[in-house]
Amino acid sequence: MQDAGTEMSDTKISLIKISLHKKFVKLKNFITKDSGKREKYNSGMQRDTNEEKARFDLILPEGIPYDEQLLTRVANLMARGAVKYNARNWEKASSKEELDRFRESAFRHFMQWICGETDEDHAAAVYFNIMGAEYVKSRTKLIMLKKIKNELDNHRGQ
Repeated sequence: MQDAGTEMSDTKISLIKISLHKKFVKLKNFITKDSGKREKYNSGMQRDTNEEKARFDLILPEGIPYDEQLLTRVANLMARGAVKYNARNWEKASSKEELDRFRESAFRHFMQWICGETDEDHAAAVYFNIMGAEYVKSRTKLIMLKKIKNELDNHRGQ
C-alpha cells in the first residue's frame, strides 16, 4: 500500500510505461491553437475565430423537432442495433468483406430511400452504413501501419 506522499509524486511523473514495445512515451503536451484573429464581443470577451474549423453546430437543421433530426434517427437506429447485436458491435469490423457489406447495405438503403420506401428509416441506415464503411477504411489503415511498424521493429531487433 502506498502512502499519500508516494501517491502524489507518482501523479507528477511525465513518462508512462507502455507495455507494447516496452518503451517510454512522453505524455502529450497540449497547445492552444491560435489563428491570430480575434472576435470581440460587447461584454469584452475575446475569442479566436472559428474560420476553417469544423462547424458541428451546422449539422442539425434549425426548426426540425428533436425526434425528426437525422442525427437523432441515426442514434435511435444505433440503440436498436445495440439491443439486437450488442453495443459497438459494428466497431469489430476490419476486413474487406465487412467493408463491402457496409457499402452494399448503404447503396441498397440509398436506393430504397430514393424510391420513397418507408418500411424502415432508410436515410438513417445510409448514414450508419457509410459511417461503418469509413470506420473500416480508417481501421484497416491503422492495422496496416501497426503491422508495418512491428515488422520494422522485428527487423531492427535481428
